[in-house]
Amino acid sequence: MSSAIVELDGVTAAYRDRRVLHDITLSIGAGERVALIGPNGAGKSTLLAVATGLLRPEAGRVCLTGRPVEELDRLDVARRLAVVPGAANLPFATRVEEVVALGRLPHEDPFRGARPADRAAVAAAIERVGVGHLLGRDARELSLGERQLVLIALAVAQAAPVLVLDEPTVHLDLRHQVGAMELLVDLNERDGTTIIAVLHDLALAAHFFPRLVLLDGGRIVADGPAAEVLSPARIRDVFGVDPGFVRLPVEAG
Repeated sequence: MSSAIVELDGVTAAYRDRRVLHDITLSIGAGERVALIGPNGAGKSTLLAVATGLLRPEAGRVCLTGRPVEELDRLDVARRLAVVPGAANLPFATRVEEVVALGRLPHEDPFRGARPADRAAVAAAIERVGVGHLLGRDARELSLGERQLVLIALAVAQAAPVLVLDEPTVHLDLRHQVGAMELLVDLNERDGTTIIAVLHDLALAAHFFPRLVLLDGGRIVADGPAAEVLSPARIRDVFGVDPGFVRLPVEAG
């Protein structure tokens, strides 16, 4: 059995009748912190959908904690993996604390409901993410940035060994972007949570993630530390911009 916690082997996948991923092989070990980067349309979000079992590939194998993802029901997946989407619509009035409490559903007793441990996990997640000032508010009325933080708190409350995020900083101002990244580092280093995040901001990815996976045209074109993946030549070739416009940490230079 593979030691990888998330593994894709020869995966090809299509979305809306368009082939998006081509022969993707990727292995992520327990406790890693990995950013998926690449231009728009590179296949980053589709890769997440395949890895989390939301999209069935046309070919290849996908395993989660050593089990083929198609053998797992949604509850099994939720106990292994928490997902923070890039955007989420709430169809009805839901208070912030009720949204965060959804993260405990995979762990609750189906007959007894939330236990003291579940309520404690929700309270701890709210404090850790720093959304206590939003308690009591209808989550639909929050700004997009505030809602994003609430969804991160939901995922923290879920306490899954793998946390997957699709553009977690897209609606956040600079201070909250850095705060969110620092939280992911803390979850990874202190709790041992495996972090997989799609990011467009190359500077954030290079600064906060030891491993970058660069996609282009539905294929992995580089995989490793920022200094190797984000070379000036590759920034020019993949993103089509002058590397001088991309500010990276000195060590990634």
